[in-house]
Amino acid sequence: MPIRDIITLPDPKLRLISKPIERVDGNLRRLIDDLLATMYEAPGLGLAAIQIGEPIRVLVVDVAPKDAPKAPMCFVNPEILWSSDERKSYEEGCLSIPQYYEEVERPASVRVRYLDREGKVQEQLAEGLLATVVQHEIDHLNGVLFIDYLSKLKRDRVVKKFAKIARREDGKGRL
Repeated sequence: MPIRDIITLPDPKLRLISKPIERVDGNLRRLIDDLLATMYEAPGLGLAAIQIGEPIRVLVVDVAPKDAPKAPMCFVNPEILWSSDERKSYEEGCLSIPQYYEEVERPASVRVRYLDREGKVQEQLAEGLLATVVQHEIDHLNGVLFIDYLSKLKRDRVVKKFAKIARREDGKGRL
């Protein structure tokens, strides 16, 4: 379970639309384990495969409280079947946009269909923080970032900031 590098804004891969997974096999399960190890190391609440440069429709989530045992979840080819009319705001952050947080409003509950790590079809009603994290990560699979929900001014400001950081790191031979 190697820790993978997480790509960050302004990397254009973050805007790719991830491809559906044809079958769940040992290679995919190893990738899921890598995603979990990387997410826990970061640390984060969720991670989509595209965030480590793999444009496929898989994501991992763990919203267990810090003092509780880990509760990893894996979603292969997730799709939102239903969203509540009720909305909820959370301060969101993203491992691909480090140390930047903003309030984002999303549906408070969603019903998601997906394949589990064994390839079995599952459905889950996600509410509260889990609903927010699942929607955030599914957005990644569709090339959408949480900053896309912000005003154009805020979004442009954060993109400009991360582009400047990337240019500075490029100049030092890193990135």
